[in-house]
Amino acid sequence: MMLKVTGVAEANQIKTRFPPLDYLIKPKAIIECYEDIPCNPCSTSCPFQAIHIGVDINQQPKLNVELCTGCGICVHSCPGLAIMVAQSLEDKIRFKIPYEFLPIPKVGEVWNAINRSGKLIGKAIIEKVINTKKQDQTLIIQVLVDKDLLYDFVTIRGLYE
Repeated sequence: MMLKVTGVAEANQIKTRFPPLDYLIKPKAIIECYEDIPCNPCSTSCPFQAIHIGVDINQQPKLNVELCTGCGICVHSCPGLAIMVAQSLEDKIRFKIPYEFLPIPKVGEVWNAINRSGKLIGKAIIEKVINTKKQDQTLIIQVLVDKDLLYDFVTIRGLYE
């Protein structure tokens, strides 16, 4: 397993965290927890009980896609920044991602789309920046990326040139 060597999940691992594509017509949480660690803010913050950890707090969270509304509360609740929301549109994917860096993106800007290895893979159009007091310094950035980046995109970095 390359995750233990490089810290980056392999494509087959990543795809196991996504629901079947027909579910992504509506926004759904993508939970990329690959280790058993004592953590449960995602499940305790979900108002729809869509995330289940189980009796042992060390178990990886499981998403019930039928119950998930893609609200994004779990995104800013996750201390490991390991959750995002994805929605498939006609030719783009809309992501809601956690973001804790400066500068803060502005709506309408085009930023670099980045993969899990930190490499530039395309561009991300900033659609919305969500920042409420409940989020405790973790912004939610809503972006649009090309549809072929569904399993590769994870974050943004700097203005696209």
